[in-house]
Amino acid sequence: MENLIQPRILKGFRDFLPASEIQRASLIEKITEVYRSYGFVPIDTPVLEYTEILLRKSNGETEKQVFRFEDNGGRDVAMRFDLTVPFARFVAEHRAELYFPFKRYHIAKVWRGEKPQAGRYREFVQCDIDTVGSDSAASDFEILSVMKAAFEKIGVPEIVIKINHRGIFNRFLAKIGAVDRSEDILRTVDKLSKVGKDQVKKEIEEITLSKEKTELILNYVSFSSDFQNTLAFIEDLAGGPAEDTKRLRDIYLMMKAEGIEGTFALDTSITRGLDYYTGIVYETFLTDLPQIGSVCSGGRYDNLASLYMKERVPGVGASIGLDRLIAGLEQLGLTDTRKSYVDAEIYCLNAALAIEYQKTATFFRSKGINVEVFPDEKKMGQQYALTQAKDIPWGILINDKDAKSGTMTLKDLSTREQFENLTAEEAAEKILSAKHR
Repeated sequence: MENLIQPRILKGFRDFLPASEIQRASLIEKITEVYRSYGFVPIDTPVLEYTEILLRKSNGETEKQVFRFEDNGGRDVAMRFDLTVPFARFVAEHRAELYFPFKRYHIAKVWRGEKPQAGRYREFVQCDIDTVGSDSAASDFEILSVMKAAFEKIGVPEIVIKINHRGIFNRFLAKIGAVDRSEDILRTVDKLSKVGKDQVKKEIEEITLSKEKTELILNYVSFSSDFQNTLAFIEDLAGGPAEDTKRLRDIYLMMKAEGIEGTFALDTSITRGLDYYTGIVYETFLTDLPQIGSVCSGGRYDNLASLYMKERVPGVGASIGLDRLIAGLEQLGLTDTRKSYVDAEIYCLNAALAIEYQKTATFFRSKGINVEVFPDEKKMGQQYALTQAKDIPWGILINDKDAKSGTMTLKDLSTREQFENLTAEEAAEKILSAKHR
């Protein structure tokens, strides 16, 4: 016994018990259903990639966060930190096999070596959608529409999706003579909600070496009004109308046509920290819990795939951070509380009736009822304890007499009410009626 290893888990990683995993699976099923309804198809990519693939368009904070090592063959490899960069590699590698516009969804784990905190872990699930091969307002808007629909499907209609456009911001930076440090400035501005205005001001001043430019930038990212007024404001600061401001106006008109414009806000401080975004960017916040941070984000990345291929393939996408979303839903009391998928438990009153129990279970499953059979002839207290622990709503009891007559007793385990001498068909109708109420 001295050689036993202490069971433990790495910091920032977690095990999931059935109740938690059921909750995650339920959300993934709902999100997947929405993604498919818009025409997105699934793909998968490896967990490990060559480091140069993942970090070609990344630096600074991103490089610090990747899990990177030398494998047994001496190759420099890293674990994917998001699903977008591997997707860009995927598009370049399978260009001849794909059709465009290509719309994919990918729901999988990613890894980042950042400091664990509430709703933020080193291993987590992203629920991605992307459209590549189209540089249109329609593609940008569709991603935003999917995001809105996904949260409605989940049961969280109270959200705000904050959007901005990097192109407009970069035009503004060019106008004030700061475009040469645009990536550093964008990354710093992205931290505004986390570290506050004073810290951002200090960092921007260190980047630009100019108090005047710093004040102009802070004025740009601090403006707050309705969508159209904000757009007019930043358009003027950036030097007037251009394709980027026209794109935002077109998207806004589509929002109004769909009647969802109230969900969106034009927020000039939203820049997204990752380096590959080139156009529209967005982040999603729970209206009643904004402090948890963005639960869905993304944007347009028209040049990402060009790192791996000569042809330019424009793209736009979004990613729901499942783990942070769940943390928010738990605080709001909106999580699924099921502990199992079972609708009814067939108790084992007599081991000699095992065949009858399995036959009955098969019948119920054919009716769309999830059933399990207790495998051993144990005391009823022990069998009841299992169904109570798993929150199973119905119990089915079949004794020797029932087996001969083709009947059973159905027990409502929440009220303890019993319905005796039911046929399997009658019991199934009663369970289904309660299930669909």
